[in-house]
Amino acid sequence: MKILVLDDEKEIADLISLYLENEGYEVYKFYSPREALACIRENEMDLAVLDVMLPEIDGFTICKYIREKYTYPVIMLTAKVENTDKINGLTIGADDYITKPFNPLEVVARVKAQLRRYKRYNYKISEKNDYYEIGGLFINKSTHECTLLGKPVNLTPIEFNILWLLCEKDGNVVSSEEIFERVWGEKYLDGNNTVMVHIRRLREKLGEKPRNPKFIKTVWGVGYKIGK
Repeated sequence: MKILVLDDEKEIADLISLYLENEGYEVYKFYSPREALACIRENEMDLAVLDVMLPEIDGFTICKYIREKYTYPVIMLTAKVENTDKINGLTIGADDYITKPFNPLEVVARVKAQLRRYKRYNYKISEKNDYYEIGGLFINKSTHECTLLGKPVNLTPIEFNILWLLCEKDGNVVSSEEIFERVWGEKYLDGNNTVMVHIRRLREKLGEKPRNPKFIKTVWGVGYKIGK
């Protein structure tokens, strides 16, 4: 599998690349954001590891560019620990965040976890009628296709899985805790706003009105449900 690693600190990029290559991954390593962007335009990776603080073009901008065209996982690296940076990254489509300094084995573990999820969410199922259609919104699990009024909606694997889970519940309320544990496969902790950030991003892609969303309804104090 092909992984893009971008960090202007040569030692960090080299270290991450070495550990990933030892795990058998094909690594595309860059110290320059412009060179990395050129590679992204010409190749589809399976995952990207991006430093946030870069010269000329920051990691958020590159992540946003990736999300305009591709759905593969993006892991952000940052020396900052502010929640606003994490929320910003998640809002534009990042899948995970790692704060410097880090253990390179943790990076490898996070990469493996994201790739497992990505493959699972994109697995094609041969069952018939494996789709939902609600008020012009169409989502097909077999083809991993989502359209709104006939126009494609480009969703990340996590966004697709959240939307599919809500449709699967057929109008019943799903708590943030259940969404997180079903989609991320990890234990939910109080104060975790990851689901909220991804719901906001989903609504933006569906053209929802913030105060009166048509598809993803908020049931205050309980969770979310799909509208009908």
